[in-house]
Amino acid sequence: MTFPHTLYFIRHGETDWNRAGRMQGQTETDLNALGRAQAARNAEALGELLGHRDMAADALAFVSSPMRRTRQTADIVREKLGLTANGYAFDDRLREVAFGTYEGLTPAAIKTRFPDQHRARKDDRWSFTPPGGESYQQFSGRVGAWLDTVDRDMIVVAHGGTSRVLRGHLLNLTPGELVKLEVPQDKVMILGAGRCDWI
Repeated sequence: MTFPHTLYFIRHGETDWNRAGRMQGQTETDLNALGRAQAARNAEALGELLGHRDMAADALAFVSSPMRRTRQTADIVREKLGLTANGYAFDDRLREVAFGTYEGLTPAAIKTRFPDQHRARKDDRWSFTPPGGESYQQFSGRVGAWLDTVDRDMIVVAHGGTSRVLRGHLLNLTPGELVKLEVPQDKVMILGAGRCDWI
């Protein structure tokens, strides 16, 4: 797609559910100590990059998923960048993909409790819809609708799944490639049409 802007994307820092390998989805969780340190590290890396580019952080738009772990991350990032604590936008379309009844479970627990569903999900992660949740295909449409509204460079704080589908849209990835993408919490993703870099 034609996209003339740059997204400075930060995934939320680690939570205890991340550490335990639990599916979080749209369940509210809090950053742990490592997660707060990751948010600070990412803010420092982004600040250094913007400095090298002679860009001021307050000249960029700033948007976050409204979920608690992303808001906590955004607050740390903004403090480290010298921005006001509030004064940034939230967008529901940036929420993590909904895992429905799988939320709170590990993949091993899902395999044990729902073996048929586990196989179906493994065979087609793009189209499979967890009970009470949404498929990656549906999720990609939701995030894509947000992406269509972006009209300037911006800092985005959101989720691992969000980073996958944004790359899918802007790097023209296949669904099979998209669902396998890494989603680090200790790096900043610099994303535009046809390009992706990490700091």
